[in-house]
Amino acid sequence: MVAGLLETRHAGLSVEIVEFRTSGDRMPDVPLGPGLGDSFFTKEIESALLDGRVDLAVHSCKDLAAVLPQGLRLGAVPFREDPRDALVSLSGTLTELPAAARVGTSSMRRRRFLSAFRPDLSLVELRGNVPARVRAVDEGRCDAVVLAVAGLRRLGLEGRITEVLDLAVMIPAAAQGALALEVREDDEATRAMVAVLDDAASHAEVTAERACLRRLGAGCYAPVAALGRAKDENLELRAAVVGSEGIVSVHRSSRVRRADELGVRAAEDLLSRLGLATLRGVPWAGVAPGRTEDV
Repeated sequence: MVAGLLETRHAGLSVEIVEFRTSGDRMPDVPLGPGLGDSFFTKEIESALLDGRVDLAVHSCKDLAAVLPQGLRLGAVPFREDPRDALVSLSGTLTELPAAARVGTSSMRRRRFLSAFRPDLSLVELRGNVPARVRAVDEGRCDAVVLAVAGLRRLGLEGRITEVLDLAVMIPAAAQGALALEVREDDEATRAMVAVLDDAASHAEVTAERACLRRLGAGCYAPVAALGRAKDENLELRAAVVGSEGIVSVHRSSRVRRADELGVRAAEDLLSRLGLATLRGVPWAGVAPGRTEDV
């Protein structure tokens, strides 16, 4: 999709797609956790970008570490897909699932939100690509799975969505539904080339969400949620931490140009309510102390 957009916007440009299998691709059965680091799905591609083997990296934005490797920057965020989570099930909606239904997800954030809404559910550790997780329902290994709406749509599986989960039930992960176009800081030509694909509203939303994650000291495995919504010059941000004693959430707003400040302010409000200075090293947050990748 990105290659096609670039070739459409730049006459005569030819884009070569170089595929990589990241650690996340090669180890589909390893449970997700902070010990894997925040670059589990990106580090091989970022290494290729840094040493010049590729000029542009395309990621699911929520897979990026909150602090990018030195020498790299976010060149563009194209128009964002629906950022919400979806239930895929043969047994009905989340409220219709039978008691003790088996719901597959490896996300700590999703598990905590699900437990808060339906404490009777049996949560099953489940990894693999999107089609493989959908097959887990078809094959009866799970009664339902929770996946990103965006991933299902991009793979032509939107018809498998049983229910798009309301924000009152589950707030998405920071940057969910957005693509990240990552470039080298010193590559001005590529930076200018990809800039035409940037959607200002989507970029502002992602900036606020990632700033919140960074200030919390939370890696992408922590039970943290953040969703920005930009309209005209205004930006609203919902953020939540699902801690050991339940959901703590905030809803803040600012001008779009202050997206980074908004994310920091929301994070500090959350930490204040939790009585913490950071989530780093907090056992229930699943964030190892002192991990630079997690900030």
